[in-house]
Amino acid sequence: MTTYVALLHSIVLGPGKRLVMADLKAMAAELGFANPRTWVATGNLIFEGEDAPLAAVEGRLEAAFQARFGKPVDIILRTAPAWLRLAAQNPFPDGNGAHIGIRVMRAPLGPDTLAKLEPIAAPGMRLALRDGDLWIDFAGEPNEAKLLSHLTTRKLGIGTLRNANTVKALAAMLA
Repeated sequence: MTTYVALLHSIVLGPGKRLVMADLKAMAAELGFANPRTWVATGNLIFEGEDAPLAAVEGRLEAAFQARFGKPVDIILRTAPAWLRLAAQNPFPDGNGAHIGIRVMRAPLGPDTLAKLEPIAAPGMRLALRDGDLWIDFAGEPNEAKLLSHLTTRKLGIGTLRNANTVKALAAMLA
């Protein structure tokens, strides 16, 4: 069995409707995944399943989500060892975990990404790539940063943003 971490990107189902984590866990269980559990109500799911290519498991989850909730969603998957590596790679350990964001990517970002984003970053922001994922120390409230509009799927590819506190909490759930 393999333990997976699944991150859902943008889980608003419609005006005033949010995904209930109990429904997400039920969906995973119906797909045959064991021990589904979530962390806060932002689309973070951990479960066990047969060892399979990540793209195949992502595809199963995305198709089931579309069928059950009527909305497509991108799901980014990592194995437990890969997630623990990601959590250990924080290039900004001195920063505020709520102000450090990680754009977890389905396909790794290339080194040219930093050159494109650094001119847009506000003074005091720090950017780093670790194994193709983008780490950002927003040096303030992330939701106030102009950089956010440049972290889209259209501009960077399929990925989703989580803060360092969430990454760390999910890693603790795996331990």
